[in-house]
Amino acid sequence: MASTIKDVARACGVHVSTVSRTFSAPHLVNPATRSRVLAAADDLGYRPNRAARALTTGRTFNMGLIVADISNPFFPPLIKAAQAQARGRDYHVFVADTDEDPRVEEELIRTLTKQVDGVLLCSPRLSNKMIERLAEDVPFVVVNRRIKGMPAVLMNVAQGARLALDHLAGLGHHRIALVSGPIGSWTSNEMQGVAAEAAGLDLVFFGPNQPTEAGGLAVAPEVAACGATAVLAYNDLVALGLIEGLAAMEIGVPDQISVIGFDDILPGRLNRPKLTTVAMPAVQAGRMAVDLLLQSGGEGATVTLDTALIVRESTGRAQT
Repeated sequence: MASTIKDVARACGVHVSTVSRTFSAPHLVNPATRSRVLAAADDLGYRPNRAARALTTGRTFNMGLIVADISNPFFPPLIKAAQAQARGRDYHVFVADTDEDPRVEEELIRTLTKQVDGVLLCSPRLSNKMIERLAEDVPFVVVNRRIKGMPAVLMNVAQGARLALDHLAGLGHHRIALVSGPIGSWTSNEMQGVAAEAAGLDLVFFGPNQPTEAGGLAVAPEVAACGATAVLAYNDLVALGLIEGLAAMEIGVPDQISVIGFDDILPGRLNRPKLTTVAMPAVQAGRMAVDLLLQSGGEGATVTLDTALIVRESTGRAQT
């Protein structure tokens, strides 16, 4: 016979409501008690009936996680961290990919609205107004987008851009190309804002660009022709495509042009030259986004996570 919630309560000497709360709202249960209940449930083979819980609580115990491009190596660590964090709170995560298309993004959100208790929206391409409109139907937490009154997890892109530009200036670079990302990208806007305020640097802007290796490859001839001795790229994929494009023109990195990316994805560490980059805390962001979505009173809360410059082989002293 299958074990019941009463069996679990009896085994660890707590009330049935405590067992129920352990699975439906674990953050409200004392950690020691929660561990004891979970251990007893595991020993007895008890699994809560999710359908019954949904009817009782009015919740689905599901959340959506929508990313701009699941093939970008930046996103899988964030997804994995969010799933693990949600699983620890007894939630399931539905993952969806917009392929950088705001129309697909809107369609996915509308489809998920009745199936989830909230949505994590990572690097959205929709306008702020549309996101605000959609948020009337389901709670959102946005990652790397600032929208007034909406919970957000931000990675400190401005901090990273300053570190990158300071690094290049310290190596003697004065004319620097900034290769931005897609239209409407909060990350691009943050990078451009910092660059516009940089004193003593001659900045050349290229964009919008696809946030992919193909995007970097396509813009390489323009970068090569502009006279810049260094490049700050929207992300590591763009930086890697740019390096490939420059190599095809027999322009060496970093001997002739230095290149810095954003994200610190694995391919950048394996590339030759190894990519200097701004490390983005994707794992921490995934966990924090789940916590913001589930915590009570989290409306409008914003968490900003630090970034860090990782210096490798793709930057060097400017040639005079």
